[in-house]
Amino acid sequence: MNISIAKEFSDVPSGRYYADGEWTGEKFRTEYLAPKLKKADRQHPVIVNINDTEGYGSSFLEEAFGGLVRKENFSQDELNKILKIEANDTYRIYKETILEYIAEAK
Repeated sequence: MNISIAKEFSDVPSGRYYADGEWTGEKFRTEYLAPKLKKADRQHPVIVNINDTEGYGSSFLEEAFGGLVRKENFSQDELNKILKIEANDTYRIYKETILEYIAEAK
């Protein structure tokens, strides 16, 4: 299962909560990412391509990915098995940030 944020969600993702705009981290997590992750397993992980957007704010990334632990009840260990982040060199810093948010979420 693959998700390209730029192609399937928005090339200008921003904001944390639904109230912050149309293409927020909460919307991405609840309507796109979490439903696919609930069907995923180690042999069929969800691959999220984060390339080709205008960039990412910390509020979007923390809510979308840290929220998987805080609000969707996934564990970090579980996400390490069923979630893969695909990023080219330009977006590698965002991938590292996503992994930090997942590790720090409680």
